Amino acid sequence: MPVRRVDVNEGITKMATSPDQTESVGDELRPEYDFRSMRGVVRGKYAESYRERLRVVRLADDVADAFEDEAAVNDALRAYLRGQTFQPAGT
Repeated sequence: MPVRRVDVNEGITKMATSPDQTESVGDELRPEYDFRSMRGVVRGKYAESYRERLRVVRLADDVADAFEDEAAVNDALRAYLRGQTFQPAGT
């Protein structure tokens, strides 16, 4: 069993803007940071290539309960794709 490293912050890291979050996040940049005057700064410059590589799949609660973590889900899907049978955790 791998040893789990204990970090100072044991909280869950959240995205700055979650799709589930409806309230707006306050702007913390100082007024002297004017990104419009900087050369080469383009809003959304890498957004399309990021979307091409990003694959987010939300599992139903009953399906998610069968797996311990993300690695277990990936292992199960790889086994399925190889035509092997997979036994979910806890069964």
